[in-house]
Amino acid sequence: MGQRALTSDWSVRIVSIESIRAFVLASMLGGVTGSVGAQEQDRISTDRPDFLTSPDVVGKGRFQIETGALVQRDDPPGNMRTRTVTTPTLLRLGMTDNVELQLETDGRVRTRETDLLTQTTVHTHGYADTAIAIKWHARKSDESKGTPGIGWVFKAMLPSASRAYRGTGVRPAVIGAFEWDLPNDMALGANAGMAYDNSDTGKRFFSGTLGAGLSKRLTDRLGIATEIVAQQLAQKKYGGNVAIADVGTTYLLTKNLQVDALVGRGVTSESPKYLFTVGISARF
Repeated sequence: MGQRALTSDWSVRIVSIESIRAFVLASMLGGVTGSVGAQEQDRISTDRPDFLTSPDVVGKGRFQIETGALVQRDDPPGNMRTRTVTTPTLLRLGMTDNVELQLETDGRVRTRETDLLTQTTVHTHGYADTAIAIKWHARKSDESKGTPGIGWVFKAMLPSASRAYRGTGVRPAVIGAFEWDLPNDMALGANAGMAYDNSDTGKRFFSGTLGAGLSKRLTDRLGIATEIVAQQLAQKKYGGNVAIADVGTTYLLTKNLQVDALVGRGVTSESPKYLFTVGISARF
C-alpha cells in the first residue's frame, strides 16, 4: 500500500513538472510569435514611391516624412520638349490610431522648356501648391475572409505656389484606398477618387483618379511593386487623361527608415513620356 501511494505521488509530481515545462515552452514560443507579429505590424508603411495611396495611417502620436526627387520629361504635340524636376514631400501626423493629418506638396519645382526648331531654352523655377488632407483608416484587411483594408482621404489643394505654378482657387478631392493582403507576402491595392478642379482660365470641372497595383515583399527588407494609375481622367480641354505605368522598389534600413526608387512611363499622349524618382521616408 505504502509503495503504491509513493509511486502515485511521484507520478503526480512528474506530470506537474512536465505540464509546467510544456506551459513555459508554449509561452516562450507564443512570445516569440507575438514579437514577430508585432515587428511585422510595426514596420514603416509609406505611400512612396508609387502613386497609389494605401489605406494605412501612421498611428496615434507618430510623425512621418516621405520625400524625394522626381524627374519627368514631357513631349507634347509640337516642337517643345519639357523636363521638370520636383521634390515631392508628404508630412503625416497621427491624431488617433485611425486618423492622420497630411500636408503634401511637390515642393521645389524647376522646369526647362526647349524649342526643338530654334534650340532655345526657357528655365522656370519656384514652389508648387500645397494640399492639406485628412486620412481615415476605416477598416483593416482580413486575408482569411478576403476583405480589403479601406481608407479615405479628404484633400484640399490650396493656391499657395509661386506665380508660375499656382493653381486657381481651392480644389477639393476625395480618394478611396483599398488593399487586399494576398498569400506569399503579396498585396493588391486600388484607388478611386474624384476632384473638383479649376482650369487655368478659372473654369471649374470634375476629374477622376483610378489605379491598381501589385506589391510583393521579397525579403524582410526588400520589396517591389508595379502599378498603372490614371492620375487624371478629364476632358481633353481640361488636360485629358494622364496615366502612368511604373515599377518601383523599397528597401528598409530600419523599421522606421526606408529608401526607394521608381521608374515609369506615360501611357497616353497627355502623360509624361517618362519619369524617375528616388526618395527616403522616416517615422518618428
